[in-house]
Amino acid sequence: MSIKYSMDERDEQIDVMSKSYALEWIITITQIFTIMCAVKKNPAWKGGLSVSFFAVAFALFYKFKQYGEKAFRQVGAAFMAVGTALIVWFGLSK
Repeated sequence: MSIKYSMDERDEQIDVMSKSYALEWIITITQIFTIMCAVKKNPAWKGGLSVSFFAVAFALFYKFKQYGEKAFRQVGAAFMAVGTALIVWFGLSK
């Protein structure tokens, strides 16, 4: 016996909102982690900082996709460049 389940619009909205809610918490926890590492002089703060820039970039890219305004894409690209530069810079430094 198999039960077929199809998602209605409400289920899809709940799914999207749950992912958004989870992402907000992950970003917050990453920022707390970054601050804690910086205070304790642990070099892991560098990765946390770059993740924060990537989070902002992807949020702006999504807004560009929805609204089509180039400013979202341009600012998102700037945040992406900073996040990438931080990874490269911190990866090369000892």
